[in-house]
Amino acid sequence: MLTDIEIARGASMRPITEIAERLGILPEELEPYGRYKAKIGDEFIQRTADKPNGKLILVTAINPTPAGEGKTTTSVGLGMAMEKIGKNAVIALREPSLGPVFGIKGGAAGGGYAQVLPMEDINLHFTGDFHAITAANNLLCAMIDNHIQQGNALNIDQRRIVFGRVTDTNDRALRNVVVGLGKPADGVPREDHFMITVASEVMAILCLADDLADLKRRLGSILVAYTREGAPVYARDLQADGAMAVLLKDAIKPNLVQTIENTPAIIHGGPFANIAHGCNSVRATKLALKLADYAITEAGFGADLGAEKFFDIKCRMAGLAPSAVVLVATVRALKYNGGIPKEALAGENVEAVKRGGVNLEAHIENLKKFGVPVVVAVNRFHTDTDEELDAVRQICDRCGARCAMSEVFAKGGAGGTELAQAVVEACEEPSDFAPIYGDDLTIQEKIEKIATTIYGARSVQFDAAALKSIEQIIRLDPAYGKFPVCMAKTQYSLSDDPAKLGRPQDFDITVREVRLSAGAGFIVALTGAIMTMPGLPKVPAACKMDVDDKGNITGLF
Repeated sequence: MLTDIEIARGASMRPITEIAERLGILPEELEPYGRYKAKIGDEFIQRTADKPNGKLILVTAINPTPAGEGKTTTSVGLGMAMEKIGKNAVIALREPSLGPVFGIKGGAAGGGYAQVLPMEDINLHFTGDFHAITAANNLLCAMIDNHIQQGNALNIDQRRIVFGRVTDTNDRALRNVVVGLGKPADGVPREDHFMITVASEVMAILCLADDLADLKRRLGSILVAYTREGAPVYARDLQADGAMAVLLKDAIKPNLVQTIENTPAIIHGGPFANIAHGCNSVRATKLALKLADYAITEAGFGADLGAEKFFDIKCRMAGLAPSAVVLVATVRALKYNGGIPKEALAGENVEAVKRGGVNLEAHIENLKKFGVPVVVAVNRFHTDTDEELDAVRQICDRCGARCAMSEVFAKGGAGGTELAQAVVEACEEPSDFAPIYGDDLTIQEKIEKIATTIYGARSVQFDAAALKSIEQIIRLDPAYGKFPVCMAKTQYSLSDDPAKLGRPQDFDITVREVRLSAGAGFIVALTGAIMTMPGLPKVPAACKMDVDDKGNITGLF
């Protein structure tokens, strides 16, 4: 069997100028990065602003398991399958983070015969967007420390700096550090913290900004610290917003690539859904809606995280209204949720599928609460039996959701025509989309609404530090209380305990910390033991990677 990278290298890519021409992009509106990837210029985005929107389709999944669900693979395959049934579709995906690529999860360019290309570039440095975000973030950090070193005219309390540094690799040793050690000229010693780039507020800002002017305004609104008197200090107070915008002026432009079958794909932004809002950029999604009858996008991790944030944060802020949602599931993942260990998932076990099916049921029910038609895409594997697949169909029937088989990994677009037809039919159904909570609820009430309505929690327990932070946020500006909430929670369970699989009952959610992301426009609530800087596994994927003297990469999936 060929690996993903071997399949990708065997594909026949078309010059990116040809892909752009299919979308009506003029040569002067395209900024090529080599032969097969390019940035789409602002001129084209402005030129298409008055075009009617197509239908928006979200692809999400059940809670992820070690067996894998194939959400990005399904998103890519669905876009290709739409073309197979005569429909015009454009895919809008997130950019992969280097953390999972060199860690354990792998990349995010799809897999098998449902990939976006050039796969190696997309999974590595791509067009440099994440490096620009990292640089802009860390420039602000450098300006904070420099301001303190140079006299501290703003009277910043170095013990109350709330904005930290980032890097886009998993590095647990950087979670808690001390900077400024050495001679007096080396800075003022203080505690600092790193998070992974994709979880940063700067990443969220890039993904939620309407344009460069909005980006700059949001950057200036980043809360960086408090003074010794307790007054807030924002990035604009340090005059950092202009320089940060300079670093991001190209990164804010969406990236154009192609699928393995040469259909257009826009890839831009890449927040994690377990510790950030988990969606690609608003600009990319809105552009896709202008370019095709169907715009297919995805949200990270399970529907309890990515889809909830897509609906409650991204759609709220951007004025988007999805026509349908695709929920990706696998027989293997349901068996895992039913108590079968990873090494035994290949064997037939219909009862385990039924037991683990409660996780699928929970996600279908949750998605329906947003008023959007649901299609379950069963990402089919060769080990799945007819009896197991029938059990999945029965679950979908009970929940009132369409169910379609997907074999895009093995067959490309041709393996997704059943799914594509089901999605087209779902898009014709009435959609009564609405977020699950209103702006006027308090921050605590919003958190409780998500935890009880989506996770199925019994209640929410707030640590004293979290309650104190909420009070402080409201004192800063009561308008912050109207912000939506971005929950940081384990992706492996509906609860905040990764060991509780299936559909946990009678559990509480513990909120230990609450942070203000004033520039992004949301409140972050950290639950359980979630970390914003992941660590590497015992044997990282990086250990298996190499490059020969001709530049050929090995070990990349």
